[in-house]
Amino acid sequence: MRPDFPFRPAALPFYYGWVVLAASTVGIVMSAPGQTIGVSVFTESLLEATGLSRVEFSNAYLVGTLTSGLLLPYAGATIDRIGTRRGVVFASIGLGLVLTYLSQVDRAAAWVAGAGVPAMPATFGLLTLGFLGLRFTGQGVLTLVSRTMLGRWFERRRGFVSSVAAPFSSIAFASSPILLAGWVASSGWRGAWLEMAAVVGVGMASFGWLFFRENPEECGLEIDGGPGPAPEPGVEPPPAARDFTRGEALRTAAFWVVTLGIANHAMVGTGMALHIVDLGAESGLTKAEALGLFLPVTLISVPTGILLGLAVDRFPMRFLIMGMMVGQTLMFGFAPHLGDPFLKLVCLAGWGFSSGFYGPLTVAALPNFFGRAHLGAIQGVMMMVLVIASALGPAMLAAGKSAFGSYEPVLHVLAFLPLGIFLVAPFTRDPQTP
Repeated sequence: MRPDFPFRPAALPFYYGWVVLAASTVGIVMSAPGQTIGVSVFTESLLEATGLSRVEFSNAYLVGTLTSGLLLPYAGATIDRIGTRRGVVFASIGLGLVLTYLSQVDRAAAWVAGAGVPAMPATFGLLTLGFLGLRFTGQGVLTLVSRTMLGRWFERRRGFVSSVAAPFSSIAFASSPILLAGWVASSGWRGAWLEMAAVVGVGMASFGWLFFRENPEECGLEIDGGPGPAPEPGVEPPPAARDFTRGEALRTAAFWVVTLGIANHAMVGTGMALHIVDLGAESGLTKAEALGLFLPVTLISVPTGILLGLAVDRFPMRFLIMGMMVGQTLMFGFAPHLGDPFLKLVCLAGWGFSSGFYGPLTVAALPNFFGRAHLGAIQGVMMMVLVIASALGPAMLAAGKSAFGSYEPVLHVLAFLPLGIFLVAPFTRDPQTP
């Protein structure tokens, strides 16, 4: 784990931060099996294999995700202590083990039920345990460690870096349902998860050990590859960024406006993604048409993310948050109307527009606001909120469908959530401003 083994980053003829950018992006992409968009492909197979109802399945996902979210602040503080390189190895191996377990969860439930435990509680409990591990290692720690490392290697260029990273992540996540569906069709849902376990548990763990590094200073480098251009005569250089502790960051309005704005997208977007086949069927779409909705969302979110990444370095964060809230309102409000060509276009435009803000804000907002020293601990709290929000979304939509026979009422109510943050954002002060 020495930073100069098996090679010295300082010996490369270019700034190692660009390798970190690529490695971080790979880490985030490899978390796809633990993201809702990856789980959504396996939902129908798991429902059939386990015999659980859609509400029971969603509640298992809710409990497992909520529990994993509560653990993430401790994971973030641990990453600050042990480093991102060890963190990515542990997270990758853990995700591989969880995927192996989930590939056999129905058989494990049948074995436990054969020992005298009632079948439904046994299945529910074991599936909840699998979702806890899946969300903690995949959506949680693997994503957290990748974003934390990237935030520590850039300062002046964070916005530009996020504009480079976001398209690759967006394309990978948007195409993952189609790719994973093909994987399931080829290998079966068990075989697909077992093969993914090998790719992540062995491949990503090895890749992370080889290329992840904690920060430029431990490698004998300067952040951003060296100081920026000298200020013009008579112009005061900007003050050095202050490093906030986790407690100090949590007492600022800026942390909560950014976190809750992103959490809105995580909550409702996760619910829509997990139930996308059923949501589409309600509007008359086939399974293939419903899964295909992710592609146009990506085609919109990719250029949006690139432009917004560049905007991060030039405009206050509050303007970006306000733009994201506009996209969310369109996304949530028109999602029940995918059968209407025009309203579907408006929904997908809002979905893609809001998704374009996700990468730049999660990469750049917290280090810009609070510095690098305690970034893992602060990111851990944000990830806890995002994971909890993503747990609530599927359960809320499933409960709404069960109560009203349609997703429409609950989605229309949720469309009002972004408006509150839109109204508060203009009055939110940058913590780095004296």
